[in-house]
Formats: sequence, structure tokens, C-alpha cells
Amino acid sequence: MVIVLREGTTDRDVGELVARLHEVGAEAHVSRGEFRTVIGVIGDRERVMQMPLEAYPAVEKVVPIMKPYKLVSREFKDEPTVITVGDARIGGGGFTVIAGPCSVENEEQVVEAAHAAREAGAALFRGGAYKPRTSPYSFQGLGEEGLAMLARARDETGLPVVTEVLDVRDIEVVARYADVLQVGARNMQNFLMLRDLGYQEKPVLLKRGMSSTVEEWMMAAEYILKEGNKNVILCERGIRTFETGTRNTLDISAVPAVKNASHLPVIVDPSHATGVRELVAPLCKAALAAGADGVMVEIHPNPREALCDGPQSLTVSGFRAMMDELAELAAFLGRE
Repeated sequence: MVIVLREGTTDRDVGELVARLHEVGAEAHVSRGEFRTVIGVIGDRERVMQMPLEAYPAVEKVVPIMKPYKLVSREFKDEPTVITVGDARIGGGGFTVIAGPCSVENEEQVVEAAHAAREAGAALFRGGAYKPRTSPYSFQGLGEEGLAMLARARDETGLPVVTEVLDVRDIEVVARYADVLQVGARNMQNFLMLRDLGYQEKPVLLKRGMSSTVEEWMMAAEYILKEGNKNVILCERGIRTFETGTRNTLDISAVPAVKNASHLPVIVDPSHATGVRELVAPLCKAALAAGADGVMVEIHPNPREALCDGPQSLTVSGFRAMMDELAELAAFLGRE
């Protein structure tokens, strides 16, 4: 349930309610908005419902949450969550572009891609140091060496870094180098890792699993929020269907569906959804028109020499042209 507090409620009032909820074994998650403070309550429903909560002067009303996910829902927090990473803001009406190579190959490639991303207007830089590959014989990434290269690219360009975590054991080392920790589609339901990501403070970019429903995706995000980390970015990256013309099927309808159900920002990854370079720009425009908070795309200085996902990577000139088109569409739609 959600306890909506009256305007002007003091910290002492909030503390009293939280302490009382803890006494009956419930968890209390406080969310402070511009005008209202709410407390999300998770615990034994019968014991909580027996409490005379509306008798407290600070309580305006008590609202039950019927969805299986609580902290992620709009009932818990109606105003959109805005996540600030360096100078970038994700959510709140703007359209944020994250760009970079699929995998970190060498320092020259990473730095060149980062400069190209920044000059074209990207707000964050992505790159994979740990690579989840279907074949155990494919390039698996450079590990911590690759993370150090991403950090150097950030030092040169000022762009915050987004990179993937593959294992619970890697969270600490990735968090030392990265600004946003990405959970890939294959790990969306790695609940132990999601829980541990909730213990640390850096934002988490959570990709939708390739065969997961929107509700399952929301429940995965709930694991992170439940442990205290409220900075979660959802990423639609295509789901597995019977269609073979693209790598996956981009579920563009998931964008407004998630925006209606959750306060968390949602972005789109058309590169992994399609696997086809020529389809990336049109789907970025579709994401912008559908109300997404941003996109994440792959670029490479020389896609023909890429060690991973070259066919879906935009060239530097192609990325620049796409950014110009997105700027025109954003202006038409009244977005930044």
C-alpha cells in the first residue's frame, strides 16, 4: 500500500510512521515529491491493514497497490523519476542519447568513438568490457583493462560511462570505473545480482529480457528498488518472436505501456533489437515519437573491423546524420 501524507508533514511525523510500521515487521520506503511525501509499505498485508493509519494527523489517505510490483508503480510515485548522471538527465521530458561501440577493443577505438559521440550530441558513452556471448569461443571482452579504457575516454570527453555487469562478483570493480551499471537481457532475472545492485548507489540500466513480459520486467526492477537504489533506467531492446527478418522484434508499444505503469524512465535500444544498421535511425525516431526518454545505439569508427556486432553499428557520419534528424523531430514534437 501507499500512505499519502499531508502537505507540510515534518520529518518527525514521517519518522514516527516509519518506526510504527517497522514494529509490525513492514518495510517503509519514503518518496519525497515536490508537494507530497508518500510512504510505500511492503509487508504482511493483514497486519498493516489493522493499523489505524488514517488516524495519524499527518496521513491524508491510504491507497492499496494492486500490482505485484510496488515501488516501481505510479501509485507509489506519480511524478516521473529523473536520473542525473554527470551533466546528463534521463527522464522528465527530454530525449537522451547514449552511444558507443558494442565492445571495447583498444584505447584508440574507444577514445575516437567517444569524441564522435560527444561531438554529435550524445549525453553518455557506452561500451562493453565484459561481453555475454552465445558462443564460448567468441570475443568475451577485455575485462578490467577495457574498463580502464572507458574511464580514459570519459576523462577526455566528459561523457559518463555506461557498461555491463555480467556477474555479482564483478559489481565492485565495474562500479569503480563506470557511472551507470547495465544489466543485459540475459541477466534480467538474475535476482541475486539485481538485489546486490540495489545495495550500491550508482544508477542501473535494466534491459528487458528477450522473452520477458512487461510485468516480469517491472518485477525485476522492483528487486533493485526494494534494496534502496531508486535510480533505475528501463531499456526496451527487442523481444523474441517468430519474425526472422530482424534479430529481435522491437516492442515499441512497451514504451507507453511502461510509462503508464511506472515512474521510471524508459529508453530504447534499436541496435540490438534489429541487428541491422539501416533500421536503427527509423526506430530511434519511432522511440522519440512514442515518448521514450532516450535511446542507446552502437557506433564504431570502422564497423567492418568491429570484433562484435559490426553490422548493426552506425558509422560516425551515419550517427551524426541521425542526430540531426532526431533534433528536427524533437523540435517538432516540442521536446529537447
